[in-house]
Amino acid sequence: MHIDFPFHVDGRGRTAAADEEKHVRDLIEQVLFTSPGERVNRPGFGSGLLGQVFGPNGDVVATAVQFTVQGSLQQWLGDRIQVESVDVASVDSTLTVTVVYRLRRDGQRRTAELTREV
Repeated sequence: MHIDFPFHVDGRGRTAAADEEKHVRDLIEQVLFTSPGERVNRPGFGSGLLGQVFGPNGDVVATAVQFTVQGSLQQWLGDRIQVESVDVASVDSTLTVTVVYRLRRDGQRRTAELTREV
């Protein structure tokens, strides 16, 4: 078992735990929504995705963002997951990222859809 993200206390008054599948999904969320330079001891950690939200919009930019996000996931989580596809959509003030991946330990395909208000 792993510590759940974000950190909180469960109904028994203990540190909340997460199984392996939930833990990997939490790690994906952390990589996607952390900006490089945000973590003191890991200044390169993150994807820079949130910084792209306010930039110009278009097919070329969207493709570049998808490749950047996929590269960040492979760099930081490549030992745990195999990324198959990444789709990034920004509508109004909501950013939605859909990641299709396989856990390396069992090879099963999973999808994580993460949203963030910006």
